[in-house]
Amino acid sequence: MKLVTFAAAGRRSFGLWTEAGVVDLGARLAGRYRALHELVAAGDLAAARAFADAAPDHAPAAVRLDKPLAAWGKCFCVGVNYPERNAEYRDGSAGPAYPSLFVRFPESLTGPGRPLIRPPESRQLDYEGEVVLVIGRAGRRIPEARWADHVLGYTLGNEGSVRDWIRHGKFNVTPGKNWAASGSLGPWIATADEVGPGPLRVITRVNGVERQNDTTDRMTFPFGRLLAYISTFCTLEPGDLVFTGTPAGSGARLEPPVYLAPGDEVEVEVPGIGILRNSVADEA
Repeated sequence: MKLVTFAAAGRRSFGLWTEAGVVDLGARLAGRYRALHELVAAGDLAAARAFADAAPDHAPAAVRLDKPLAAWGKCFCVGVNYPERNAEYRDGSAGPAYPSLFVRFPESLTGPGRPLIRPPESRQLDYEGEVVLVIGRAGRRIPEARWADHVLGYTLGNEGSVRDWIRHGKFNVTPGKNWAASGSLGPWIATADEVGPGPLRVITRVNGVERQNDTTDRMTFPFGRLLAYISTFCTLEPGDLVFTGTPAGSGARLEPPVYLAPGDEVEVEVPGIGILRNSVADEA
């Protein structure tokens, strides 16, 4: 299944995406859940599956998709998680022994088809295409081998970064990662059974030109290791998100650096999940 949040006919709802259209779960569940994040938090995928074969309520062209989850408890992002990423820093350091983690707030991520916003304080807005895990079952100290038991599904992320604001302090990542609408999430959550075991290929294009291309089996810290590490110090709960890291090839690492500018279009594609597209615009 592909779970979406959308607007149609002046009404916001959530449902199931199919090539034929959208099944409106918000209407069909008669107010049982007000939004997709409530259904996810309740762990009630069965309520959605009951309508998997239903006729669509809205044609694809009649809906506007939003980021699939409007709210969550925690959103962890993993840095430097592909082999060539550490080498891109050119600091001679050895590969990391533990994952590098930081957090993002809901307002920093917009939805599919909406512009990434470049703030007036910087001209260094950059892209980072990633696979995002959506937690479906709570867990503390999750064993690496049991990670899949806790994942509801996958979505795509453009973990947009304002690069110079990442470097204001020695370890100060948070300011550069949380500008409003600097990144994106979507277009839907593809449930784990639909995506399959992987590996997953992550491709990022800017204006149709491929910039990133790698597979998740090459990650320094695979999905199981990430969930085991994070859940050691906190409980992962349904609806929490984990951005699993971006491949080499971001704009900051090109020679010379090439940052996003208004009018650019960025695509993050993972076959088996979908394509997340966003334009770029300056903050009004």
